[in-house]
Amino acid sequence: MGRSRHRIIHLAETGSTNADAMRLALTGEALPLWVTAERQTAGRGRTGRTWASLPGNLQASLAFHSKAPLQQAGELSLLAAIAAIEAIRAISPLADTTGIRLKWPNDLLIGPAKAGGILVETTLARGEAGSQTGAGFLAVLGFGLNVASCPDDLGRAATSLAHEGVTTTAATLLDALADQCDLWIARWDEGRGFGAIRDAWIECAGPLGEPITLQSPSGPIAATYQGLAPSGALLAGIDGRIETITYGDVALIAPTGKGKAQ
Repeated sequence: MGRSRHRIIHLAETGSTNADAMRLALTGEALPLWVTAERQTAGRGRTGRTWASLPGNLQASLAFHSKAPLQQAGELSLLAAIAAIEAIRAISPLADTTGIRLKWPNDLLIGPAKAGGILVETTLARGEAGSQTGAGFLAVLGFGLNVASCPDDLGRAATSLAHEGVTTTAATLLDALADQCDLWIARWDEGRGFGAIRDAWIECAGPLGEPITLQSPSGPIAATYQGLAPSGALLAGIDGRIETITYGDVALIAPTGKGKAQ
């Protein structure tokens, strides 16, 4: 494969590509910057969950500076998910035959099984040597995508691109992902174009009315998926009402042969 036009730091092993990207950005590295590693020993998902790193899979993080108001940083999880699904579609004509889709807020599914996740982190801190200038915030978009294999001890459904017949490498997928991130960040336009991001995400999600379970502090709540609010929050049908959900885990109700429902 030829040299990528993107600025990418390749590591054999690291604790967390998100942590590395954030540290490098704050110490003056020119942005945007990608950090990827063949093996990640302290990968994280949402709410502090561990993200397993297996050989041949993609662990990568993009650091960039946004001039958008910090309150719009949450929109980047949806943007990153769109970039990930479009990257897979770009490298394989088979992608759309697999049932690839998105689940709020940050999961990439193939059918009902998880094939990837996204962790977005932001800070208002300013880097050294002009790595950040002006208003806005520093964002790190972290991607964990199951390219070659998937963990078999999660207790929930998981799969990989290879298992679903999509043959590629982490390096090829990263280059496509970097292209798609550039494209969708430009379309986002510092938050002014979020409507297009929201519409694209909805097109890649499940059907309206799909049964879901919301995990709440008081226990699981049966609901139905009803799309996204203008802010990007989840709209859920609960007891005949449409509720706006801004944080929490969503699971699909129907179980599969590959593990518990997602």
